[in-house]
Amino acid sequence: MTEGSIENAFFQQGDVAAHLLLSSGDKPRILVAFPAGDSGAGIWFEPTVARVRWTLGPVTGQTRTVDGHPLNGIVAQATVTGDTLVIKDAVLGSIRVLRDYQLGQGYAAQVAATPGIVAAPELTERSVRWQRQRLDGAPGYAIALSTNDGRFVREDGHIVLHPDHAGEAVHLRIEAGTGETPLTPFTDLLNDQALPDERSHDALQFLSYREKFLAGSWRFDTYFGRDTLMSLRLLMPVLQPAAVDAGIGSVLARLSSDGQVAHEEGIGEFAVLQHLKEQGKPSVDPIYDYVMVDDDYMLPAVAAAWLLDDPRGRANAGAFLASKRGDQRQGDALVRNLLFVAHSSEAFAKQPVYSNLVSLKPDAKVGQWRDSNEGIGRGRYPYDVNAVWMPAALRAIGQFLDAGLLDDYTTPAQREQLRTAARSAGDWEQHASALFTVHLPKDRAAQQVRDYAKEIGVADAPALKALGDSALEFPAISLDAQGQPVPVLHSDEGFRLLFGKPDAAVLDRNVGNLMRPFPAGLMTDVGMVVANPAYAGHDVWSRFGNNAYHGTVVWAWQQAILAAGLKRQLARDDLPASTRTHLETAQAELWRGICAAGSMRTSELWSWSYANGHYRIEPFGAEGAHEDESNAAQLWSTVFLALPPPAGQSCR
Repeated sequence: MTEGSIENAFFQQGDVAAHLLLSSGDKPRILVAFPAGDSGAGIWFEPTVARVRWTLGPVTGQTRTVDGHPLNGIVAQATVTGDTLVIKDAVLGSIRVLRDYQLGQGYAAQVAATPGIVAAPELTERSVRWQRQRLDGAPGYAIALSTNDGRFVREDGHIVLHPDHAGEAVHLRIEAGTGETPLTPFTDLLNDQALPDERSHDALQFLSYREKFLAGSWRFDTYFGRDTLMSLRLLMPVLQPAAVDAGIGSVLARLSSDGQVAHEEGIGEFAVLQHLKEQGKPSVDPIYDYVMVDDDYMLPAVAAAWLLDDPRGRANAGAFLASKRGDQRQGDALVRNLLFVAHSSEAFAKQPVYSNLVSLKPDAKVGQWRDSNEGIGRGRYPYDVNAVWMPAALRAIGQFLDAGLLDDYTTPAQREQLRTAARSAGDWEQHASALFTVHLPKDRAAQQVRDYAKEIGVADAPALKALGDSALEFPAISLDAQGQPVPVLHSDEGFRLLFGKPDAAVLDRNVGNLMRPFPAGLMTDVGMVVANPAYAGHDVWSRFGNNAYHGTVVWAWQQAILAAGLKRQLARDDLPASTRTHLETAQAELWRGICAAGSMRTSELWSWSYANGHYRIEPFGAEGAHEDESNAAQLWSTVFLALPPPAGQSCR
């Protein structure tokens, strides 16, 4: 897959799974990421005067024995043209350390604290190799370059690659491997309902293992709770039952003792580093991060979608809950989470004031999927967690109780506690939603759009026309610490369409808000942006730019959430004809945007540029102008395998 200046290649066979990236341009890079142990190896080069261009040749698997242990990896052939290459650094170990190096965050401090993470180069005229053990002495990591038409020499403290003949291409053999324990790919992942999209299928296959699903590659080659749950929910119709069971089981296995869902795991050498830092001794025991709050409330709704709503999951629900993963029954783990949700709901159910909502954790700046520091506009109480996920979780608890599936895992007192919580779902949704409502007079809304469009250099006429003559009302992205709405328009309303049952008036209003042309709504020529700060204060605008990870950028999975939500609402039989027509129009418009960005369909996110009245796709991070880098293969961007366009539309 080519995205901007980055060439990506994925390899998965037997014990080998690897993702190779070759970055062209004036900041060349070679990077190999391995799902095994969330490990990798990368070579960064000094900035070049002339732009460097990589051309990738064949990639094959390789297993070699080092000190009696297998090192699983790849061999790739590549050609590089454009300039002499000066090696800046080679970094081997945890992907999280490579990520920090890429972002310029903390790598030097990590080296100072643990010099053993640096591998010394082994240099010959035609090759250079870096190899080391894991910090605890276990099999480690290696990366090597070799050539027959170039020379590696030391100059001024750096290793430099010169072509044998100035101006000519250099052919390189790239080898990389990891000694971390390999994962087990699924051999039967999808059923015959999956759409025939080879690129999405391959990306999903690379990210799917019996032990866990990976969030995305190269940057998140391990378990993430939210990514697993949302991807399972959207892919559920086309996944084989064993894959859904494995995914939900991976979430249950990582719950905290009080039932919170693990957001991320630290494994492999990252776990060793953390244990060394905190306990002074190496250990490879996984470390789980529970800072997020949204995934705690996603689990009940997704588990109910499989174990109660899907006939395949329902047929095996009793056996699934009774089965053990490790030393616990999966039903016991699920109940732990349900009791956590019930307890968390009690204060607001008794007194529906903002301070009793679910907030970010103390001292945490993030807590839901928009997990960058500016993601929810510096708010403390996220809209989706309180207006969507909590009510959905409480309704799921009621469903599990009604089905009798919790009887073997709860006491009568616990079932009563759960039942009381489940009864509060409607009040939670009503009162929480009201607290997030933003009202803007029509003239002020129009002026905000004019000013913002001028600020960012896009046309305002289509947006102003779509605003119409009515006042504007929409749910805020969050509440601040004083309970005031943060007036950023956002895509999280899609969650309510997928997991809730809004009345017709709410559907008409909130879907209409999203589908207006940006910057009045969220729609552009290249898809739906996930946030629009036009209605917020001017100081907020720059924090939500199209260079920001959760700014005015397009995330594939958020479009999928809305597409699936619209489909679910259109399946209802209690909506008036006018609302159905409105939803069908929105569905068609959304899919036009989805299809327009088909070339980016497995990517995590993308940005845009604007010229001559049109928006144009810009790969996020590929040219170094954005605050982070997008994954070429993202788990929840493969979910369109289960989402065909509506009748009469096609992305081909």
